[in-house]
Amino acid sequence: MKLKALSLAALLAMSTAVSAEVKIALDSAPDLETSGSYNWAHAFGAALTEAGMEVRELPRGAVGNESEKFDQVSTGLLEVSLSDVRAIAQVDPFIYGVRLPYIFDDVEHMDRVLDAGKVFDRVNEKLADQDVVVLALAPLGPLSGIITTDAVVRSPADMSDLRMRALDDAQIAMYQAWGSSGTIVPWGEVPAGLQTGVIDGYLNSPFVPVMFGQTDFVKNFSDAGVIIPMRAVLASKDWYDGLSEADRAAVDSAVETADSAARAWLAEASERGLVALEEKGVTVQRLSAEERAVFREASKPVYDSGLMPSEDVKIWTELSDANR
Repeated sequence: MKLKALSLAALLAMSTAVSAEVKIALDSAPDLETSGSYNWAHAFGAALTEAGMEVRELPRGAVGNESEKFDQVSTGLLEVSLSDVRAIAQVDPFIYGVRLPYIFDDVEHMDRVLDAGKVFDRVNEKLADQDVVVLALAPLGPLSGIITTDAVVRSPADMSDLRMRALDDAQIAMYQAWGSSGTIVPWGEVPAGLQTGVIDGYLNSPFVPVMFGQTDFVKNFSDAGVIIPMRAVLASKDWYDGLSEADRAAVDSAVETADSAARAWLAEASERGLVALEEKGVTVQRLSAEERAVFREASKPVYDSGLMPSEDVKIWTELSDANR
């Protein structure tokens, strides 16, 4: 894959550890209204610009798919990428703990868990051999709900006849625990899958159908609050390690600024995301705490499904319980 990444050098100016330009590969449209990850990237880039660095945002898909972006970060062709969490999991599956259903109550709870467990330190130790470092986890938007074309979902029982798009085997296990079924579908094929009936829905933040223009065929959203959708902010380790002391401090400070900006946006986005759906004609099911509890209880088998080593699940659940 690294040879393939090198063949894309024409799309990217060759960079060295002392390059003045910081290229940031985006994962969504540059929309501050609907994209939490872009709020992160925008604040990060603005802070670097203020520190005297030259920043260039690269549109979603401009430098290839997820594996190609990872390879370009690894080879130093790309300084920063907002990437799928699976990019980390291919090196250290421990990170999949952030996708355990109902592991976090909210993003503040997530931050406490990440800090208490020194999760970034652990993951970066494993990523070092790939010349990649994770700088942050950027929330895409409010807690994920169940997005469907036609079905109204207020309980797992309402999903018994549905086939859902899954990100990975972990989500397939979750759908099975709910009495439904899942199939892995690349994001680019989701609109066609929804319109042809290959899939009946997927799990994501309420802003996503609006961001990607799906509200003509997505008609229901269930506010189940399952997981925090997020992107991993990956950086070239060669680039980061090669920065001057002052520039590295500026990057670290920019990460803190971006984390704060994304979380400030998220604090006011939860209800606004539901309203944005309703304004586009999507029916929103606002679940009660009791209804969410049914989903939470039904999700417990995922923790013992073997998708993560039992010792890793134990670490995540103990960290979660201790930091509520």
